[in-house]
Amino acid sequence: MEKERTNFIWDAIEQDLAEGRYTEVHTRFPPEPNGYMHIGHCKALIMDFLTAEKYGGKCNLRFDDTNPAKEDMEYVENIRKDIHWLGFHWTGGEFYASDYYDKCYEIAEDWIRRGLAYVDELSKDEMREYRGTLTEPGRNSPWRDRPWEESLDLFRRMRAGEFPEGSKTLRAKIDMASPNIVMRDPAMYRILYKEHWRTGNKWCIYPMYDFAHPIGDALEGVSHSLCSLEYEIHRPLYDWVVEKSAHMLPARPRQIEFSRLNMTRTVMSKRYLRQLVEGGYVSGWDDPRMPTLSAMRRRGYTPRSIRNFVSLIGMSKADSTVDFAVLEHCVRDDLGDQAPRAMAVLDPLKVVLTNWPEDETKDVVLENHPDHPEMGSRTLAFGRELYIEREDFMEVPVKKYQRMFPGNEVRLKGAYIVRCDSCVKDENGNVTEVRCTVDLDSFSGSAGAERKIKGKTLHWVPAADCIPFEARLYEPLLSDDLDEEAEDAPDRKDFIARLNPDSLTVRRGFCERFLADCETGSAFQFLRTGYFCKDPDSTPDLPVFNRTVGLRDTFAKQAK
Repeated sequence: MEKERTNFIWDAIEQDLAEGRYTEVHTRFPPEPNGYMHIGHCKALIMDFLTAEKYGGKCNLRFDDTNPAKEDMEYVENIRKDIHWLGFHWTGGEFYASDYYDKCYEIAEDWIRRGLAYVDELSKDEMREYRGTLTEPGRNSPWRDRPWEESLDLFRRMRAGEFPEGSKTLRAKIDMASPNIVMRDPAMYRILYKEHWRTGNKWCIYPMYDFAHPIGDALEGVSHSLCSLEYEIHRPLYDWVVEKSAHMLPARPRQIEFSRLNMTRTVMSKRYLRQLVEGGYVSGWDDPRMPTLSAMRRRGYTPRSIRNFVSLIGMSKADSTVDFAVLEHCVRDDLGDQAPRAMAVLDPLKVVLTNWPEDETKDVVLENHPDHPEMGSRTLAFGRELYIEREDFMEVPVKKYQRMFPGNEVRLKGAYIVRCDSCVKDENGNVTEVRCTVDLDSFSGSAGAERKIKGKTLHWVPAADCIPFEARLYEPLLSDDLDEEAEDAPDRKDFIARLNPDSLTVRRGFCERFLADCETGSAFQFLRTGYFCKDPDSTPDLPVFNRTVGLRDTFAKQAK
């Protein structure tokens, strides 16, 4: 991985250390266990763990399990797997927001006694009405000034399960006229009759994120709470919660925000991703078209390429959208150096070499990587019949076409120069076979191999020494960019209607025989086609390969 550049977050941390505000760096990564992690989470994930590594500190993994209606152990296990896959470890320990439910409740009662919180009975709609707008102050709830003894009694009865959902909430008493709408008496607890996957039925009231999160940070000794920019408006509340509970907490964390990761034609909303899975529009959370880390792992993306991607786009406070091609560039750059080469034909067209003896073969030795001789070589049995890509032949060539057509010569990779003589068609006029003549003196490495021709070098596979395989080719899931900030706008297009019908194309072709025996997850560059990864759906009779990324480096060209 390239050397990490500095950023405004690390500058702030170094200033904190220099001024003695903190003596060590302790971060945390707090995912919600209600879905699979996706590429949008990587900026926060990598920054949290990398910051702890950089300063010799610790990073906690803390699952924000404050909404039992949508959480599952399946998501916990996959989040752990994704973090390890990226090369990180939670050196500070693994925790859950639910670990602190008792402490949160204790702090809530303390607030009530001190006049910092009250039990409110406004409905959700009434609370929204009383809150005011960005230009108008809110109004105090009729229950804001009820005696603390009454609020404490009601709060304990809420915990005992005496009231229906939505009938009462515990709210912090801050300032209904605050210019920051988040500070207008935010809810701290709500009633929710859902069994929690860790605490069972112990609780029927659950703390809100803005209350539980800073308390969890402080209890764990976190020094720097790094989060995305949408939480900037919540920072005063974060600080308020810690300040008002300071006598019950061991630490006082600092929240620092950075811009979230947005990417063209990529779905970043968990709600939409869940809709794709549950609606059957994809095969699951690890469908290679999905932006989840498990899907990217299955597709063949490498941990280093994702870490390099986050390093390349950098950390800032300015919102921006990154072109998907930047991520492809990082993947291609990493695979180019480590993926061995192979030949595979996705849309096969048979070629018959008319002057080659039917029962004769010749060994063709090909390097596994042009820049790494230590990766060795492999041998193919060149014979009378072979397959090329259908797009590498045109009966009537267009201008500047330099591949195979009648009368033209091309070189077959690592083998001979051949001249196309004619083609065979079926009753519908489709070309089914191409007939060629081999220049027997032009074998790669021989004296005749130096002969110059105008035609291109084509990849191929021998008909007698290849196996059938399935190639899955992917394009972005969305036909255009999705404005997730406007997802609730009444004139917004239907999300499903914007799915790209060509996001998956399946081809049946032929590839080198050794590819049948490689392990699932093995990555290869299929010459002139792209980088591919062996899929778990493979069988002994039909290996399946996902195209990770094509060979065309559009980002690099744009950057020049």
